[in-house]
Amino acid sequence: MENNRQKMQEYWRRNVRILLTLLGLWFAVSYLFGILLVDELNRFTLGGFKLGFWFAQQGAIYCFVIIIFVYVVLMNKLDKEFDVHED
Repeated sequence: MENNRQKMQEYWRRNVRILLTLLGLWFAVSYLFGILLVDELNRFTLGGFKLGFWFAQQGAIYCFVIIIFVYVVLMNKLDKEFDVHED
């Protein structure tokens, strides 16, 4: 019983670590790149647009979608490792 409890605690510890890492990335993309660093990023261009503008309008959306897919892959891997996955 105690071993099962330790296994569950480890599962949730790693789950929270994945979640906090991806939330930190989401924060960096949306707040830092899209708001605070926009002037510095605007020194560069991407596809004819200033990079800060592009990042705030398009790049952030791409990053958010990628974050979702990364979360799904990481959680499926973690679920299989701890044998709590769905068939």
